[in-house]
Amino acid sequence: MHRLMRTLLLAATLGWSGLVFAQADATPKAPAADAAALPRADESNAERSKSQPGNNAPFWRAVRDSGNTAGYTSLPGAEKGVLIQPFVQYPGSQFTNAGEAWRQVRNRWIVPYGGSLLLIVTGAIALFYWRKGMLGGHEPDTGRKVERFTPFERSAHWANAIAFVVLAVSGIVMAFGKYFLLPVIGSTLFGWLTYALKTAHNFAGPLFAVSLLVVIITFVRDNIPNGSDIKWVLKGGGLLGDHEIPSHRFNGGEKVLFWAGVFLFGLVVVGSGLVLDKLIPGLGYSRGDMQVAHMIHAVAAVIMMAMFLGHIYMGTIGMQGAFQAMRTGYVDEAWAKEHHELWHDDIRAGKIPAQRSTPAGGGVPAAQS
Repeated sequence: MHRLMRTLLLAATLGWSGLVFAQADATPKAPAADAAALPRADESNAERSKSQPGNNAPFWRAVRDSGNTAGYTSLPGAEKGVLIQPFVQYPGSQFTNAGEAWRQVRNRWIVPYGGSLLLIVTGAIALFYWRKGMLGGHEPDTGRKVERFTPFERSAHWANAIAFVVLAVSGIVMAFGKYFLLPVIGSTLFGWLTYALKTAHNFAGPLFAVSLLVVIITFVRDNIPNGSDIKWVLKGGGLLGDHEIPSHRFNGGEKVLFWAGVFLFGLVVVGSGLVLDKLIPGLGYSRGDMQVAHMIHAVAAVIMMAMFLGHIYMGTIGMQGAFQAMRTGYVDEAWAKEHHELWHDDIRAGKIPAQRSTPAGGGVPAAQS
């Protein structure tokens, strides 16, 4: 009995001692004096490499904030220390970094809605031609010619028109080509084609800019609006009827095209294009500048192309004798009376000369087909 009691007392003593030692081992110890401190949020990358090796958070934090506080670089030039642009919100984009905001505007607004506008205008022109056919031809030719465009006017127009076509075709392929052309010709040929068209776009741009100024100066006098133009616009020129509304050398529709398409959007396209080509001295040409210039350029170009689709249609298959006027410079008196009656009246009254330039062979040219 006494031996049993001693055994139980010894076991209880040993168990109590083990519990005390276990609690002593679990008690947190004070950090040693030379132990590494926890990393701070404001540490530099060099300091972080010591406090927490392998954690480059300060470096990537500087990359993220480089749009607001540019990092250090020994390379010359603007924005060399900016790896990620600051947050902005362009019209139609979310509040995000400028590069992503520009991408959203381009892919969500300019490309789908711009492409839709061009398709709608093209469809409307096709429908109009299907229902109306070629306009004109109601007056029999007289054989007497009137000079509608001088050689200089035609040269300015054709230079501008050719440059415009190059810019329009190349711009359409660059903006919309991956949707309708890439699946047909494949990525390799499409890549070479877009590279060639982009190069042509850059070279045709300055030619378009110079010829546009010449066109504006050349034709501005005859595009000053007057009272007859208001009547022409309100009645749609009479294009849906059998008789056109009388007009001077250029009708109300042509004057709207001149001031909106040529003057306003033309100069906007030229100005923004010169920025994109880095041809305007004194600009910083930051990424933000180029993004804004691209959005302005694309929107103005799409609207301008939509307007000029109608002009190209009327100058080719839409109106009888219109292309002949720009090719040779002359129209029959019957054409002038039918399409620009007030201009024809001024010529008959002697207010405007029927021949404004000197033909190469001398005299007024004979009737032309």
